Amino acid sequence: MKKYHDIRREYGSEVLDESHIQPNPFEQFKKWFEQVLAIESDDPTAMILATVDDANRPDTRVVLLKELTQDGFVFYSNYLSDKAKQIEHNPNAAINFYWAKCARQVAIRGHIIKLSREHAEAYFASRPVGSQLSTHASIQSQVIANRKVLDDKMDALEKQFTGKQVPCPDYWGGYQLIPKEIEFFQGRDSRLHDRIRYRLVDGVWVIERLSP
Repeated sequence: MKKYHDIRREYGSEVLDESHIQPNPFEQFKKWFEQVLAIESDDPTAMILATVDDANRPDTRVVLLKELTQDGFVFYSNYLSDKAKQIEHNPNAAINFYWAKCARQVAIRGHIIKLSREHAEAYFASRPVGSQLSTHASIQSQVIANRKVLDDKMDALEKQFTGKQVPCPDYWGGYQLIPKEIEFFQGRDSRLHDRIRYRLVDGVWVIERLSP
């Protein structure tokens, strides 16, 4: 078996340079994301969401970016889940995108707010029926006896809603992380990476280069 410390690669010659970045980090994210879509076919919207519980213990999981607004990054979840309880306790959070093929990361810190019920219902209606039904079948993060519990619920829901519109549960909806810091990381050979950070200071984005 190969040793962990022997697993390494070079990251290439792509450059993140101050002369080519956008003055607004949301525009820079859009620029990078369009480039990523041409390279990364698997889960390009996947982002690691970090929160803390009521004992200040950190927790992470992967969620999917569903919208980028002029204010922040949108995802959806069950309001009864562990992540929802943690957000309710402490809305400060971080997200991280990692796109391995182009050796890029975007690390974002800020606070999370709930989106409106109208926003949640509009997005829920656009989801595939199977995803809508699974939202009803699963009370996220709760202990269950076995997989059969979920499968039986799904079978019953499929019969119940055959030919009918599936309603958006009141315990499910959207969140938006509003950033205060956004860091763009471009991996480079010999670990001499490029890191550009945007910080929101008195309503203005300040751009800084960080040492790798």
